[in-house]
Amino acid sequence: MSERKNIYFFHKTATPFEDKIKRLKSVALDNGFNLVDQFEDANIIASIGGDGAFLQSVRKTGFRDDVLYVGVSTGQLGFYCDFVLDDISGMLDAMMNEQIEVRRYPTIQVQIDKDASFYCLNECSIRSGIIKTLSLDLYIDELFFERFKGDGMVISTPTGSTGYNKSLNGSIVDPKLPCMQISEVASINNNHYRTLGSSFILSNQRTLEIRMVNDGNTFPIIGMDNEALSIRNSQFIRIQLTDKRIKTVKLKDNSFWHKVKRSFL
Repeated sequence: MSERKNIYFFHKTATPFEDKIKRLKSVALDNGFNLVDQFEDANIIASIGGDGAFLQSVRKTGFRDDVLYVGVSTGQLGFYCDFVLDDISGMLDAMMNEQIEVRRYPTIQVQIDKDASFYCLNECSIRSGIIKTLSLDLYIDELFFERFKGDGMVISTPTGSTGYNKSLNGSIVDPKLPCMQISEVASINNNHYRTLGSSFILSNQRTLEIRMVNDGNTFPIIGMDNEALSIRNSQFIRIQLTDKRIKTVKLKDNSFWHKVKRSFL
């Protein structure tokens, strides 16, 4: 990180952690970093909050693949946050003594019809905006796979929604695997409807297309990481893993599997 000195801090303007954030910025200045007011001028973007704030920082700054993203938690360590705001000295010590390394996380690209395209670092989910089931046709590389009926679908990157996928009886995926996971949310399986009934993994060579079935799906929405929008008039959603990687700073002794063990065992 020695050649990266322009740092942009992403955080809420009104927060109970203002004093600690000011101290962190002061420490950064004292150690040769330049604080910039625009994220376009930064080569380090540090989010302060938690995993949600980290995802917001990546989305709001345009999924830049030419910067290092750093997650600083105001509470417990998360899957994207390796540093804690209460331990500024430990954070500085790790950076100065080369206890950190860069991890490149894959993203998925979501194309809605032919009008809009978005990136996701965590996951995208499709569900109804009202209390109602959805009907969706799933195609893998243009091969019709199944007609889903249920509460929704979750399509994740290898790092995406580890806890959510676990609650859906999905897998915990090693982030070094170039793949995406598709999980069902409360699928209906009876004599009239039949789905795979389990999550499945697609390689980065595959394309998933989800087509909306016009059987009363009048209020579908799509969630992208921690934002959502209506897809009420959309016909299809095409999703695939991309070559765009988000570079993050992590502690060498705090791997993804350290985080899984800490969170669930």
